[in-house]
Amino acid sequence: MNYRLKRYITYFVITLVVVALPFIHINDGQIFLLSFDKKQFHLLGMVFNMQELYVLPFLVILLFVGIFFATTLMGRLWCGWGCPQTIFRVIYRDLIEGVVFGLTNTSNRQKTPDLSTLGAKIKKFLSILIISIFTYSASAVLLFYFVPPYDFFSYLSNPSEHLVLLGFWLGIGTFFTFDIVWLKENFCIYICPYCRVQSALYDDDTQTVIYNQKRGGAIYQDNGEKFHQSLRFRDANAQCVECQKCVKVCPTHIDIRAGMQLECINCLECSDACSKVMAAKNLPSLIEWTSTNAIQTNSKVRLLRTKTIGYMLIISACIALAIFMGGKRDDILLNITRTSSLYTIHENGSVSNEYVLLVENTTQKPLNLLLQIQDNENLKILRPKNAIYVDAKEKRRVVFILDYEGKLELKNQDKSIPFKLKLYSEQNPALSITKESVFIYPHQ
Repeated sequence: MNYRLKRYITYFVITLVVVALPFIHINDGQIFLLSFDKKQFHLLGMVFNMQELYVLPFLVILLFVGIFFATTLMGRLWCGWGCPQTIFRVIYRDLIEGVVFGLTNTSNRQKTPDLSTLGAKIKKFLSILIISIFTYSASAVLLFYFVPPYDFFSYLSNPSEHLVLLGFWLGIGTFFTFDIVWLKENFCIYICPYCRVQSALYDDDTQTVIYNQKRGGAIYQDNGEKFHQSLRFRDANAQCVECQKCVKVCPTHIDIRAGMQLECINCLECSDACSKVMAAKNLPSLIEWTSTNAIQTNSKVRLLRTKTIGYMLIISACIALAIFMGGKRDDILLNITRTSSLYTIHENGSVSNEYVLLVENTTQKPLNLLLQIQDNENLKILRPKNAIYVDAKEKRRVVFILDYEGKLELKNQDKSIPFKLKLYSEQNPALSITKESVFIYPHQ
């Protein structure tokens, strides 16, 4: 099986997984969802609210360290085998323009389509129309990870009330279409920052696409200039026949025989092209997916080394910390906010303070929640008198009024009296949370 077929299978699997994940629910939570609308973060079925996003930093660190690890280990594997830019360019350039309409030749990507005839222009227009269906669909799938699919379609049925969502969907889809049709691989070469990052992460053991100069012979000089004399006159043992097929098939228009280049996306199209030529001589491809040290020592790629082991330790630590912090999430949440008035002095001389409580039940069952003042006997709860009913996954705002029954002789300034407020479940008192706040008592 050649690399092209392997990549196509990988593209299909990735597409299937990415499209299916937003529709898979575990315990009423998505596999992954960052909802700004509902202020929630879903991960593997667990639902975290904004107050519980302490697990998110570990996931961000995991993402970046994972990218560094993958790049150090296998070069630009993501670019050639998983990036949506590459996948959609293959669909547009090779499938739609190539197979369906015959405008391009997959064996010679250096040649631009001839659009001089009316028929060719119509085919080009239809190609853009078809890929636009794919790009706007991909834009919707991307938004599924921020807006649940069922909410997404419901919101789009009332576009005037959800202009921001509509704008994001159309904006992302339009840019994606422009990128695939007009920017092409120039996005990978000039815009994408990843190719600049890779040069700092590579080492001589990084697995990447390499032309085996020991077998094929030197095509370029040490200063980067190409030899003017043909290879067969310079090196009788060189196996390269200078057919240029590896150059013609390259989507980023480079000559891999010149050595490692930032433009190479590890698609291995050049290796497949060389394999067909070398097969006539019963020889393996001169272009291999290997490392510099492996070629020099004629050995296998060394995957385990100090750098990769270090990355694996960091990744393992991030996963462990994310699991640990995710297990410490609270089942009930409480936020205390003071109202605009500091206090109220009543006719009987008592003083009261008003607060607004934001109570949230993060469990899957409804709860009756009770309030209790701790560490201060003079503070009494005037409101609410009864238990607070909060449904599963529901937030409630509650007016909370405290009364101070004692009396303080203060002459110069108001006094802040600290207190602790405990919120606990009537069904299960062990399910509780305690927050600190202050009661303001006026001076005489």
